[in-house]
Amino acid sequence: MLTGRGPVGTHVTRCSREKKNIHRRMIKKNGLCNVKQPRSHRQRFFVLSYEKLVDSSWTTTLSIFLAVLFLSWTCFAIFYWLICFTHGDFEPNHLPEVQKINHYKPCIYDMRGFSSAFLFSMEAQHTVGYGIKAPTDQCAEAIFVNSIHCIIGFIMQGFMAAVIFSKMTKPRVRSQTLMFSKNATISPRNGKLCLMFRVGDIRPRYINQTKVRLFLIKSMKTREEETLPHTQTELKTHMDGCSRSIFFNWPIVMYHILDQNSPLYYLAPSDLCQQRFEIMVIIEGTDENIGQVTQAKSSYMPKEILWGYRFENLIKFDELREEYEIDFSKFHDVTPVNTPLCSPVYYEQYAKMQKNILNASPCFTLDFTPRHSLGELPTFQISRIQTAQCKI
Repeated sequence: MLTGRGPVGTHVTRCSREKKNIHRRMIKKNGLCNVKQPRSHRQRFFVLSYEKLVDSSWTTTLSIFLAVLFLSWTCFAIFYWLICFTHGDFEPNHLPEVQKINHYKPCIYDMRGFSSAFLFSMEAQHTVGYGIKAPTDQCAEAIFVNSIHCIIGFIMQGFMAAVIFSKMTKPRVRSQTLMFSKNATISPRNGKLCLMFRVGDIRPRYINQTKVRLFLIKSMKTREEETLPHTQTELKTHMDGCSRSIFFNWPIVMYHILDQNSPLYYLAPSDLCQQRFEIMVIIEGTDENIGQVTQAKSSYMPKEILWGYRFENLIKFDELREEYEIDFSKFHDVTPVNTPLCSPVYYEQYAKMQKNILNASPCFTLDFTPRHSLGELPTFQISRIQTAQCKI
């Protein structure tokens, strides 16, 4: 909105909570996608899939692993106990203490009960071998079960090792060290209104070949009156003079110029409460430690865009250490700056007209009525007024 002092100032968005103006977030602030994929019956049945375990938390994954291990130990212990029980190894005259005296050969050496069977199951699965427990050629079923047990144990250990390794080296762990500013801002830069946001990395190891992409997500209507929900439009981003990848060794402020090529060219401060859209930010690069491509995402809703603010500087030079220091406590801090309280197209037209007026001899007055339509170009009414104070 415009004030009586002119089209310059700051604007803090305070939106009423009307359901019709609420845009449901597609990308959460932590970068997770707020879209639930439907599951088939096969996916519901195969809960312990590789992707599921890798994407789960460490607590969930380790709990599942422990439960599976104890279940396998118990199941095979029951099999071993049943084999020994049917063979008569638990009879008083067939116990390990009297086997040599009675010249008795059991199915499995040193078996006294279920506890011994459970211990043998754990030793066989992990090839530990604490004592003299071992199957004999007396029972073919014991040899068969022991062979199956060893194969299943190798598969389980390999699967668990692969899941743990993937969780430790997956790019999402690295992406959690990438930071996005809580708010985006709109303020002038080099005579143009720009949408700005800050990104940073809190780890000392850097990301190479970093690229930042910006997308506008909103509903659009075609000429045939078809509504296209969640249409994605890529916005051109800038960082100084970088065109491809950026040197991402300190926090940087990326900006998008709100010019005639931008879909936000007609955005006004009041539209931050009325319009329904979402701005998604994607940063990706290669981690120099593990050589894997990492990606982090975040988004900004209209209520999270501050009109008339810019980010504070957080880099200072330490004269004593002769090095630059980054104060991450100021990462989200913004400061107000004089900004036109109108859309970029209105601001540019107004600046051009003022320039023409200053070069003209007659006096002109502008009808500077605020117009907040995002889809219509504002019209200007110029009335020529000749007064006694004007020089013709």
